[in-house]
Amino acid sequence: MGNDLCIDVAGGVVNIRAGAIIMKDGKFLMAGNPRSDYLYSVGGRVRFGETAAEAVVREVREETGRTLEIDRLGFVTEDYFIGDSVAKMGKVIYELGYYFYMKTPASFEPVCESFTEDGSGEFLVWVAPEEGRKLYPLFFNDELRHPEQTVKHFVTDQR
Repeated sequence: MGNDLCIDVAGGVVNIRAGAIIMKDGKFLMAGNPRSDYLYSVGGRVRFGETAAEAVVREVREETGRTLEIDRLGFVTEDYFIGDSVAKMGKVIYELGYYFYMKTPASFEPVCESFTEDGSGEFLVWVAPEEGRKLYPLFFNDELRHPEQTVKHFVTDQR
């Protein structure tokens, strides 16, 4: 998307991302795609002119077909990693992320019809923290076992 806050900088990329923490029955909702061996949080890039909170509500609607309200901000992250999408393969990416706990009604049932930036179809899956699956952000398996009311800051470097 032309308005996404994804900026090429000196051979690397800066992303600003808004992610959703959608929990139900002790599990949290994650997205994936057939070309990746890991799962990632529902969410995506903030667009120029919108706040991270507005972006996460939009992304949840786009990726689950449902509109959810924000409960609270849970995490702010700074992550360095190597891109694995077609457009960013091998590039160093610095991603600033805001992860929001969403209010999840008991009747919530997601419907996924979204795609990655390079056109791969995505899917949604409920994950229990004890499953130990490969997830991004990395701290989800540990932190979502016992959610806290505070905002935590994480920095990871996987270059």
